Amino acid sequence: MDASFLGIAELVEAPSVAVVVDVMRAFTVAAWAFAQGAEKIVLAESLDEALALKTRHPDWVALKDGPPAPGFDMVNSPGLLRSVDLGGRTVVQKTTAGTVGALAVKEAPLVLCASFVVAEATAQLLRTRESDSVTFVVTGDDGQADEDLACAQYIARRATEAGTDATEFLRRAAESRAAAELAEGVRQGVHPDDVALCLEVDRFPFAMMATLEGSLMVLRPHTLPSLADGDPA
Repeated sequence: MDASFLGIAELVEAPSVAVVVDVMRAFTVAAWAFAQGAEKIVLAESLDEALALKTRHPDWVALKDGPPAPGFDMVNSPGLLRSVDLGGRTVVQKTTAGTVGALAVKEAPLVLCASFVVAEATAQLLRTRESDSVTFVVTGDDGQADEDLACAQYIARRATEAGTDATEFLRRAAESRAAAELAEGVRQGVHPDDVALCLEVDRFPFAMMATLEGSLMVLRPHTLPSLADGDPA
């Protein structure tokens, strides 16, 4: 598998397969939303679009980065989301980097959104699809976020070498600037457990696939049978 690692600004055309990585915290939060019962996640282009969708669909759950804000139900924190019942709900998500990265490759035939909590499921889906060329979109910090690059490199390695150990990749993520900012309270809308939750490898048995449904980019969980049965390979 030929893997490339690009920042959002480096994307010049839609790749055949895109894996959009945001560890801290968009796609850890998305995975938790599905684990808490959400049916789908609509990735919003802007805060205004998120609010407009919420206005049209009052039963949808809108969340964003940073501190709480009028019109939004939640913030982009796995620690805060994990106690919320989202059974059957639609979530609207707008974040600084993750959702932007996914929307940047919305024309790609296959778009997966990923973080450590869904690493093996994502790698297994790449193996199942026998993808020859995969573009990993490193969303954070203009493509320089080490937690996202570490996760992307781990998934890429895991897709070809199933026994790859996560330890060194997790160390890099734990020592990243994003982890420090979350731990030190530099960022708002944070739960004390957020960093630890973002560093849980293979917490969930599904990958997350984003597709265009009409004019909206919609993220849904994609469970692989072997993982659902408890087989990690």
